[in-house]
Amino acid sequence: MAYKTLDDIDLTAKRILIRVDLNVPTEDGRITDDTRIRRILPTIEAVVEKGGHPILLSHFGRPKGQRVAEMSLNVATDTLAVLSGRAVRFSDDCIGDPAKAAIAAQQPGEIVLLENTRYHAGEENNDADFAQALAALGDIYVNDAFSAAHRAHASTEAIARLLPSVAGRNMQTELDALEKALSAPERPVVAVVGGAKVSTKLDLIGNMLAKVDAVVIGGGMANTFLAAQGKPVGKSLCEHDMLDTAREIASRAKAQGCELILPVDVVVAEAFAANAPHRTVTADACPDDMMILDAGEQTVALIEARFEGAKTIVWNGPLGAFEIVPFNRATDAAALKAAALTKAGKVLSVAGGGDTVAALNASGAGEQFSYVSTAGGAFLEWLEGKTLPGVAALQ
Repeated sequence: MAYKTLDDIDLTAKRILIRVDLNVPTEDGRITDDTRIRRILPTIEAVVEKGGHPILLSHFGRPKGQRVAEMSLNVATDTLAVLSGRAVRFSDDCIGDPAKAAIAAQQPGEIVLLENTRYHAGEENNDADFAQALAALGDIYVNDAFSAAHRAHASTEAIARLLPSVAGRNMQTELDALEKALSAPERPVVAVVGGAKVSTKLDLIGNMLAKVDAVVIGGGMANTFLAAQGKPVGKSLCEHDMLDTAREIASRAKAQGCELILPVDVVVAEAFAANAPHRTVTADACPDDMMILDAGEQTVALIEARFEGAKTIVWNGPLGAFEIVPFNRATDAAALKAAALTKAGKVLSVAGGGDTVAALNASGAGEQFSYVSTAGGAFLEWLEGKTLPGVAALQ
């Protein structure tokens, strides 16, 4: 993929509009996870080192074109200042006189943080006039928000066509990791696709079948595939209206030479609850009054064996009900195996998607993966083979 980076453009004394993702989780007005703020620091530092003046654009929540006090980006000002070690000037609007005043007062080395772009309806409408108002504030545009790149919004798509535009460090790292994992991977490639419903992952699985050597199906999705094979799933989460689709996917996988790995044993319980009484049975022996909540040890061993023979692992979704003990065991064990192989230099491992990040972090494996994406929808759409407007605008 051809796109320019911060190394391809002169930033000296220029106003650099950087689209970042500061849509961070908060509780009682306090940031509870600063991962996304940490991810943008390399771009800010690069801009300052190259003589540019960093001006940050971001959305926060879904105010739908209205000013909602609880969705003010001012919540990120103090944390950004502490983590960057730089003074942060906050503007209570992202366009017009307030933004111009903050930028005019900006001193070398300082950061300007502009208010929530979604306070304006023109943002989500990808409005040309709103994009022009944003572009008027800067000389160069940098997109460092891969996690927002699947939306054709004014601050991610339209503005990129109005100013010289490049990818930031976070965007660059993300695209490089995804390119290595899917566009030009070292084979064999094993994909882990988990989650509750097959219906939400159809495009992803379809794209995976043509690009990887094996797909591990986990979570509630696996129950649908087991049921499609005529195996009992008891009270398990299962999309019984998707059985024909599951059979079609299995048929396509076989035709394309992609191994579909399903549970050979499962952990069953009577209730979806932490520490519920449970036992392990073969995948064809789930009792009618019980539900499948995790993959069993034999399945984990099978997955680990496939990982051993892989060169690339792409992970999206848990293998079981990872959020409740002890039904996190399969996810944790497989994740730690992937992490160990990564640490040993044997595989490239790339993971992403909401539950995936939480599951890997809970297991302690996330830090050792080659790359864990903070993007949710954008990561999924990339895996589905879709064009991301915010990325396409940089090409």
